[in-house]
Amino acid sequence: MALRTISNFKSRLQGGGARPNLFEVDFPAFPVAALNSENGAQWGATEQETFRFMCKSAALPASNIAPIDVPFRGRTLKVAGDRTFDTWTVTIINDEDFLLRSQFEGWTNAISKLDNASGATNPSSYMADAYVRQLGRGYNAGRFSVTNDSTDPANAGGNIPAPYLRSYRFFDVFPTNVSQVDLSYDTGDTIEEFTVEFQVQYWSAGEGDETGQIIA
Repeated sequence: MALRTISNFKSRLQGGGARPNLFEVDFPAFPVAALNSENGAQWGATEQETFRFMCKSAALPASNIAPIDVPFRGRTLKVAGDRTFDTWTVTIINDEDFLLRSQFEGWTNAISKLDNASGATNPSSYMADAYVRQLGRGYNAGRFSVTNDSTDPANAGGNIPAPYLRSYRFFDVFPTNVSQVDLSYDTGDTIEEFTVEFQVQYWSAGEGDETGQIIA
């Protein structure tokens, strides 16, 4: 067997490796029930763009298939069982107008009201899709480009940025926990954060086009 060298490794590390701090999370639309909630939730271009910046952390989904053990004459045969989908959690930076926290509080209130436990009964009315996109560092990192404008300084020398390396779409998610925000006189030099935990029906993955939409 030929000796593997650092040069061999370098040639295999495409793009210098994907970076965990280069990502984008997007909720294109809020569910109808949340928009009609008594909390006055809304989700327009301002909220969507703010969320892209204020979503501090998220995760690419795990792929889980449970095994089924079938005993046979003192041995165990393992066969594939059902697929399961983990909960998905995002961490959001809280700003002084509580714009995003109020949106997710309104969403959960639309599902189950705080005062009387009534809420939306049609699942389609309180579920929405979400996207996580892995971004690239360099030029021509993927198949698609953000812009073809030759006057864009980023395109100097004919290089066209193509940052969407891969996109994941979470289908029909809804929040089941909006975390508390700890307050204390002892806490300084920090900004409030909170997490939102979502239930996921299923997800799909693929490369992202220029808008981040998934393609096969």
